[in-house]
Amino acid sequence: MTVLSYNIVRNFNNCDILYCMKQSRKFTAVYKKSGRWYSGWIEEIPGVNTQGRTLVEAKENLKEALLLILETNRLLSRKSEGRSLVTRESLSVFA
Repeated sequence: MTVLSYNIVRNFNNCDILYCMKQSRKFTAVYKKSGRWYSGWIEEIPGVNTQGRTLVEAKENLKEALLLILETNRLLSRKSEGRSLVTRESLSVFA
């Protein structure tokens, strides 16, 4: 899956520059059939869940829900930073 990642970098005048780059991230999608509906959720991120009448619809809905949660989390994070100087870096773990 490809999602957009926004990074804020300080330029030489201490002004924010916003740029966008694509990053591929992998998550574990779990699907369960209950009656005539399929529910789905992302194992690693609480709150990312959906449903659909078909498995295909549930998969599409889950992708959209994940993108919305990631975008919202980024926006809330940036808003809470205010004008503070922050450091962003990649973090990799093997789990």
